[in-house]
Amino acid sequence: MSDAALWSALADPHRRAIVALLRERPRPVGEIVEACGLSQPSTSKHLKVLREAGLVRVRQDAQRRVYDLDPAPIVALDAWLEPYRRLWNSSLDALGRRLDETSDDTGRPPPPKD
Repeated sequence: MSDAALWSALADPHRRAIVALLRERPRPVGEIVEACGLSQPSTSKHLKVLREAGLVRVRQDAQRRVYDLDPAPIVALDAWLEPYRRLWNSSLDALGRRLDETSDDTGRPPPPKD
């Protein structure tokens, strides 16, 4: 799995919807098709991209193909995002403190000074 393949796979909203479905539990292709409202060929193409990126695994269950989320790439993505999350959290905390300092007891900011 390359980082570019992971980002590319997650860039598409249909594939993110499939990942969200699989986060709940493994699902057969037919169920994914129904839940996403896509055609079976389109869903299969999206699943292929997700599989090639390492985000999903597939297993045969009799006549059905069942897809499951592979958490390892998500864990790697989360680790990559951690420094940015800390940056945003500290910025948002500073904004919250500034807003607290400038608001009155009603929670509204003071009127502008003329």
